[in-house]
Amino acid sequence: MTGISLAPEGDEETAIRRIWGGLGLPGLVDVHTHFMPDNVLRKVQAYFDALGEGVWPLNPHYRVAEDERVALLRGFGVLGFTALSYPHRPAMAAWLNDWAADFADRHPDSLRSATFFAEPEAADYVADAIGSGARVFKAHLQVGAYDPRDPLLSGVWGALADSGTPVVVHCGSGPTPGNFTGPGPFAEVLRQHPALTAVVAHAGAPEYSAFLDLVEGYEGVHLDTTMTFTPFTERQSPFPREELPRLREFGHRVLLGTDFPNIPYPYLDQIRSLVELDLGEDWLRGVLHDNAAALFDLPTRPGRTQPVADTRQHHTERARWNSP
Repeated sequence: MTGISLAPEGDEETAIRRIWGGLGLPGLVDVHTHFMPDNVLRKVQAYFDALGEGVWPLNPHYRVAEDERVALLRGFGVLGFTALSYPHRPAMAAWLNDWAADFADRHPDSLRSATFFAEPEAADYVADAIGSGARVFKAHLQVGAYDPRDPLLSGVWGALADSGTPVVVHCGSGPTPGNFTGPGPFAEVLRQHPALTAVVAHAGAPEYSAFLDLVEGYEGVHLDTTMTFTPFTERQSPFPREELPRLREFGHRVLLGTDFPNIPYPYLDQIRSLVELDLGEDWLRGVLHDNAAALFDLPTRPGRTQPVADTRQHHTERARWNSP
């Protein structure tokens, strides 16, 4: 058992900071958070609202203005986060990338993020984004409803692989399957581009085992924890207990992700759920901070615990994260 206290003492911020502080970490790095233009975010939230009462009840404390959402993450001790967005139609991705670049300029503790769609212009605007300093991309095969093997994307995957730029890919079939979700289509992309640095969103839920096979087979494939292991997801798509040994074995390629702010429970639930897996404090240190810090070349943690009060003051010192 870990020595981390999960006692429900104090508010959410205090409880989260107690967990990473108890591990000797300077804070958290969350590779799967969503910031996007307000009109797009409203449509995303309206989609979840339309699912019906109790299906996906978005946490009302996170339905606040952009600056307040950023402040919440910083209050939790998140040192680095993403602004993932995703197009659902053509002629949308380049505009989202421009918005995300401006967001990164305004929030230097965010990793400059970008996205793409299967369209003729994709290779060009992806190359432009990489050249301009994009640090991470998002591909959403369910929402975008495109085939990742589409020849229009060959140059995109190639550019990402050649540059070593990570891409967070929603390719699992949860929460509802799409025409091109599941491990098969993206496995073919990896066969064509084996050097790709990919982060499989939601640990590939619900096809956890098949995506762990890809982690085992390709050195550049990672998993993020987004929503996985939480009571909400365990009720629908439980992680197979027999795969915990492999999750521990490949723990150096597991990254914290949360889906903030579009989650139907407190941020703390994700952190607690990882602790409760009981895979060891070294595993937790890697998942909550060290693995993403290494992948994105972020400042490494010092040999001693950074004072909790300092973590909120350091975001202005990391503007270099978003430099080309």
